[in-house]
Amino acid sequence: MLFFLPTRWSVLICLLVSTPAVSLKHHLTYSDIQDYKNHTCKRPCQDGQPPMVCDYDFLIEHYHTMTKACWDCPFNVSSCSRPHCVPADGGLRGILTVNRMMPGPSIQVCENDVVRVRVHNKMENSEGTSIHWHGLLQRGTPYMDGVSMVTQCPIPAHSSFTYIFNASTPGTHFWHAHSGLQRADGLYGHLVIRQAPSKEVHHDLYDFDLPEHVLVVNDWWHRDSPSSFAQHHHSNGDNKPSSVLINGKGAFTPYYHRLTDRNVTTPREMFNVTLGKRYRFRVASNGILNCPLQVSVDNHSLEIIASDGQPVEPLTVDAFNIFAGERYDVILTANQTAGNYLMRFRGMLDCAPRFKDAQETAILHYEDVEMTEDFSSIPSPITKILNPINSAGSPTEIPVVELRSMQNDDIALTKTPDRTIVVAMDFKAIDNPRFHNPVLYSTRDFLQGNRQLQTTQMNDISNMMPPAPPLSQYQDLPQDLLCNAETMKTQQRDCGNEYCECIHFYKLRLDDVIEVILVDQGHIWDANHPTHLHGHGFRIVAMGKLGSSTYAQNVTDLDLSGNITRNIHKAPIKDTVTVPDGGYTIIRFHANNPGIWFLHCHVEYHVEIGMGLLFQVGEPEEFPPVPRRFPTCGNWEPDQDMPQDVQVKSRNSNPPAVPYHSSIIVVSFLFSLSLYHFD
Repeated sequence: MLFFLPTRWSVLICLLVSTPAVSLKHHLTYSDIQDYKNHTCKRPCQDGQPPMVCDYDFLIEHYHTMTKACWDCPFNVSSCSRPHCVPADGGLRGILTVNRMMPGPSIQVCENDVVRVRVHNKMENSEGTSIHWHGLLQRGTPYMDGVSMVTQCPIPAHSSFTYIFNASTPGTHFWHAHSGLQRADGLYGHLVIRQAPSKEVHHDLYDFDLPEHVLVVNDWWHRDSPSSFAQHHHSNGDNKPSSVLINGKGAFTPYYHRLTDRNVTTPREMFNVTLGKRYRFRVASNGILNCPLQVSVDNHSLEIIASDGQPVEPLTVDAFNIFAGERYDVILTANQTAGNYLMRFRGMLDCAPRFKDAQETAILHYEDVEMTEDFSSIPSPITKILNPINSAGSPTEIPVVELRSMQNDDIALTKTPDRTIVVAMDFKAIDNPRFHNPVLYSTRDFLQGNRQLQTTQMNDISNMMPPAPPLSQYQDLPQDLLCNAETMKTQQRDCGNEYCECIHFYKLRLDDVIEVILVDQGHIWDANHPTHLHGHGFRIVAMGKLGSSTYAQNVTDLDLSGNITRNIHKAPIKDTVTVPDGGYTIIRFHANNPGIWFLHCHVEYHVEIGMGLLFQVGEPEEFPPVPRRFPTCGNWEPDQDMPQDVQVKSRNSNPPAVPYHSSIIVVSFLFSLSLYHFD
């Protein structure tokens, strides 16, 4: 009965019931796909305006850069922006797209809008998929988090699944595939939830917050990810990116233009500004490999006002580093001589000049000035930078732990943690049967042949994904496959010297305050592990670098001796943070969102080979109820004690399984919403 529901969700259900049934399509053809550049929900957010229902149809398919849809791109630059043309950086390679776009459709809505996205899987190789809404807490709607084999089954080929959630987590986010390596091949896009002026704490600091000033950036290379993954791990192949994309664009591969006798490239991204105005730029990183990007704008300073959607006290810098999964909101004041300036995105670590020097530029174009390649600037000196890489910090290198939150201190800071979990991350040279059979040849043989193979792990454990999503099929979670550092000790497993693979799992009590000490032991390379937590924002209370390498025990000993100082006042809130190589990052969160949530490194290859773990928050009876007819999957075995003819008769006498029909999912999910408690 609707009047018993909390007001916010009563409005949500009323909106959905009143929405025409034709707004989302049950079968999407190629002529139906849209770019949504003029979506009605992409609007200025105003005080007192009612929320909207924002519908999107996503068609996922295998595609390719520089198809015939690009006509004479890049020789005719206008052709590069034709519908269905994905030029990327001009390199030719297979990709995955949503609606034949890369990035896919931009979702930009207002706080408390209802977002419905029907995902149609048309990948020809029958590959499953799912979409994660990175940064959205999905409070009360954990089944919409979009992590294959954790919160849902992968969406099978030739079928669709409708995500539906309330846009209740304001800020700069992004969406991406969360199945295998798919986001590395093009399945990602903008996701911005704006607030009304009265709720936006920094509203008076800028003049414009425009949809066209939203960026998603990532490293890029010219081979599809599965084959690159296999080549790197099985035959010592290259895993260093060649270039960087800004909103899917770059100028990398030269094309010889015989009429002008010169090389041309695909176009760079361009952002227009007006002299004297202040602009909010929103930057999200879909970084794939160990390639943080250093972001700066020639002759312009940047004022940091938010990270991962959470406002912070303004901090003016010359540049900031952004790791995979992070987001930063910055204010750029167009106060220089009107002209054309370069926005620089310099690849670091595995994208650094000592490898392939992956980098890219975009153009900051002052209006009423001719657009030429004669830029008004040279690279500006970087004297003050936010989020330094593998640094202990200094007055000119500001770690994110020193950002000051604009949100009041919450229970994560005011209460002594109920539980502390140490998570030690590192590369390990260990016999991993996924990449080689240790009976035939071992890691030692690899080392002797100068073919060092490393496995990324947490607490010497390689996480395996469950055979069925535990959030919706908890009864199918194999208890004998669950493990963590404590259970391994109880079983007397020596994971430091033997390969340990299991479902890396921690059960947390609902409403406890959890402290996680993340340690990057750093014994192999000066790599980084940007770590993302689903379902919760966390406070960063400490961060430090101890040396080129360390051990988790060194960090805990240092802590027990009182030599790690925690910031428990105005600590910044984020959902993604890096851990300094040979150092630590300590986070705290209030486990108040019941469900099963993924904590993992956001470097794509690292999480794929096991650098992650699951947090179960609360008991299953405390989870929001599973939507009726929610899709199921998992292992199946026949009843071996039944005669074969009985099995056949039994099978034929049962009604067919409920079809995977997204309209049923939406209606039943709305019914389940009425059972939830959303306070």
